[in-house]
This record gives sequence, C-alpha cells and structure tokens, in this order.
Amino acid sequence: MHIATLKKHVSDFNLLEEGEFCQLIMGELIMTPAPSYKHQKVSALIFLQLYSFVQEHKSGEALYAPVDVFFDDENVFEPDILFVSKERANIIEENGIHGAPDLVIEILSVTSGYHDTKIKKRVYEKYGVKEYWIVDPLDGEVTGFENVNGKFVELFNGSSQFTIKLLNLQITLKP
Repeated sequence: MHIATLKKHVSDFNLLEEGEFCQLIMGELIMTPAPSYKHQKVSALIFLQLYSFVQEHKSGEALYAPVDVFFDDENVFEPDILFVSKERANIIEENGIHGAPDLVIEILSVTSGYHDTKIKKRVYEKYGVKEYWIVDPLDGEVTGFENVNGKFVELFNGSSQFTIKLLNLQITLKP
C-alpha cells in the first residue's frame, strides 16, 4: 500500500524553530546539512564583492543564507546569496523576503544540486528573478541566466569570473 505524503504549506513552514536550515520546495520540507568548506569559501568570496559594490553604490540590499524568500504557499527558499534593489526594498520584511529578489546566486552542493538547477530555477523564473547564477564550487563553473519576458535565457557559461549584468559588476572567483 502506498501512502501519499501530504503537501506542506507556508503555515507549516512557519512552525519550524528559528535556525532550522530548511526550505519549502514544491510543498516538501527539505532539510540540508551545513554547506562544505569549499561552498562557504566561494560563497563568501562572491558575497564580499557583491556587498562592497552594493554598499558603495547604495543600490539596495545584498544578503546571504540563511534568509527566507517567500514565493507562494508551497515555496520558501534560502538562496545562498541574493540582491534586492532599493526600488523594491518594500519586499524585505523582518521574517524574510516576500517576493522575488532581483538577483539570486546559488552555490551548488551535493545535496542541493538537483533543486538548484531544476526546481528552484523554474520557480525563480516564474516569479521574476531578473538574474540567476549557479556556481559549482568544485570546478569553478558558472552559469548565468537573465529573465527575458518570463523565461530564463542563458547569458554566460564559463569559469573564473563573470559579470552580473543587472549591476554591471564583475565577480572574480579567485582571491
């Protein structure tokens, strides 16, 4: 006998204890272990460059995980890095981001790769994330997407450095 798993909703997600590293993806609560050293190293390197730029240009808010991003009743993600422009600062609330950030950067890990490249990518696209970047910390490969008329179009595939088009900011993956 097969027992169907009941979908979870934001109301279930909101019952979790603060500090739980958990995402609500397509109605399923997904718990993940802490990121690897290499993941954190690459994430920090990218975030520091983004944060410095955003502060210098007073262009909005750059944040890093864990911060909840609420898309709908069945999708609450914790992107590794995100940016919300000052023009859209109203989506930032005390308990997280309510709506699509302008920019999302996900650093792949063994446990997150499928969700980051497939499911979350579709949700980011659907809800209007303007740019989505996927970084593989093991080989330094980077793929970037730009949202054009509601569809992600690949704008970069390479390694070592990439340019966030939205901000005209070049990110270098080597310290």
